[in-house]
Amino acid sequence: MQRLMPRSLQGQLLLAIALALLLAQGISAALLWRAQSERREAAMVHAAAIRLFAAGREEGLFGGRQFRQRDLPPEARRLRVERTAVSPLRPGESREREAEHELREVFADQGVELREVVVVHRPIGENPALIRREARIAARLGERAPARAREQMIAAIHTSEKGWITVAMPMRNGDAGLLVSLLGQTLLLYGLMVGAIALIVGRITRPLAALTGRLEQFASTRDAAGQLAPQGPDDVRRLIVAQNAMEDRIAALLDEKDVMLGAIGHDLKTPLTALRVRIESVEDETERGKMAATIEDIVRSLDDILSLARVGRPSDPREPAELKALVGQVADEFEDMGEPVSFTPGERIVAPVRVTWLRRGLRNLVSNALRYAGEARITLEREGAMAVIRVEDDGPGIPDDRIGAMMEPFTRGDPSRNSSTGGAGLGLTLARAIAEQHGGGLELANRRNPDGSIAGLTARLTLPLG
Repeated sequence: MQRLMPRSLQGQLLLAIALALLLAQGISAALLWRAQSERREAAMVHAAAIRLFAAGREEGLFGGRQFRQRDLPPEARRLRVERTAVSPLRPGESREREAEHELREVFADQGVELREVVVVHRPIGENPALIRREARIAARLGERAPARAREQMIAAIHTSEKGWITVAMPMRNGDAGLLVSLLGQTLLLYGLMVGAIALIVGRITRPLAALTGRLEQFASTRDAAGQLAPQGPDDVRRLIVAQNAMEDRIAALLDEKDVMLGAIGHDLKTPLTALRVRIESVEDETERGKMAATIEDIVRSLDDILSLARVGRPSDPREPAELKALVGQVADEFEDMGEPVSFTPGERIVAPVRVTWLRRGLRNLVSNALRYAGEARITLEREGAMAVIRVEDDGPGIPDDRIGAMMEPFTRGDPSRNSSTGGAGLGLTLARAIAEQHGGGLELANRRNPDGSIAGLTARLTLPLG
């Protein structure tokens, strides 16, 4: 059932309104059909009352002049009267109390008090004479003949010691013309109302859909260009205006941040470069090496911080790249430096990526593995619509309860991943941000030995292929 439910706001609104209208129209049609049936039943009761009253006059029961046949309406004229000494009611039959009450009221209006009234419904097959009469009428009327009756209504009155006067009339439960008219009216009204509501809902949801697309675009580019013009109802217009103002504010803040970071980077790197020159005058080679390593560590940390701040607003566009060649180049860089890095290429995979950023993320993952395990293994493969790059090591891994925290900024593991290994704790954070920038993600997981101990860490970086 959940899968059949429309996922869009417009679809759900239209479905809910359509179902409500269908229910309302169905109830209305049922009430009209019931009212028509009640009118038909009332007409039959009145026709039976007229024929029974005329029969009573013929026997001198009610006084007054007798009715001539031509004085009776056609419905009553066709009814055949039977006189019986006993009630026509059979044991176990269900009496039509409302029809009996109405029949008694008709006679009461004429000043006649009836001793007893019986109205019941029976299958018409029990009355062959009525069936033959219906067949003669149908043959005479041809195409204009009414629908065949399946039931008969028996109406009887008991007025005196002379017994019962009874008439039987066919009950036509359905009127094809009325049914077609009701269905046509229901479908026409339903179509008009759903169509009008669809136009109104579309006018409301179209700008909302456009705003959703705009939000998705701004979330990926952080660019305030291409804002929507206010459209739709006043509430939606106000929402679009507020969204445009928020985009402008966010873009301005990001611009200010970029300017500030550029200034910080320039102002910090300049004195660090001067320090690099000054330490050359330090005579103690060991001390000079420590100072140089400290400066390099500060520079790397500063680069990571600036890169992490800018990763959300990349300036270079994505371009199709052959991942096997790109990952192989990163592995070759480390091998050329004598690092134990191996790469097992898979099939040829092309994906739209920002090459410089992806290289930076891969270098961080490999450097992380080398720093804590001394070696790294890289594999590349396709999994459905994603390219998967795995960087594995045989190091001490990460405690399971610390894996999530390890990708937060300035976080290091304890005790194996601490400040003695260098870095600011931004490598994994930056790699995850780069993966998410491409629409993918980064997952860390420990590998286990058969005895349950940690065999190493696997970093799984995913990239969408389209």
